[in-house]
Amino acid sequence: MAQYKLGAVEASFAGIIWDNEPLSSARLVKLCEERLSWKKSTTYTILRRLCQRGIFQNRDGVVSSRVSREEFAALQSREFLDEAFGGSLPKFLAAFAGSKPLTGEEIDQLQKLIDRSRG
Repeated sequence: MAQYKLGAVEASFAGIIWDNEPLSSARLVKLCEERLSWKKSTTYTILRRLCQRGIFQNRDGVVSSRVSREEFAALQSREFLDEAFGGSLPKFLAAFAGSKPLTGEEIDQLQKLIDRSRG
């Protein structure tokens, strides 16, 4: 799950990019200095790492995402599901529903997802 798992620091960094993209690498350095108290070298090290993982790109000094925040969350969820429940959504839902009762609204939302998948 390493490709789509971010530590707290990486998540803060990713949020800065997603909230401001596209942005120049110079602007990213400035934002990271202001918000994370990072030096330029730290910003570029973390950016390079996340670019190598295919999450962001830095082309001609312009930083943008290759994976949107929403796509990233979906990929992260899929990896968790695969890792923890063998890819079985029903097993996950059974474990989740067993730990706390579902509200009527949650049941309705799940039913809509099921109906949409069938249609």
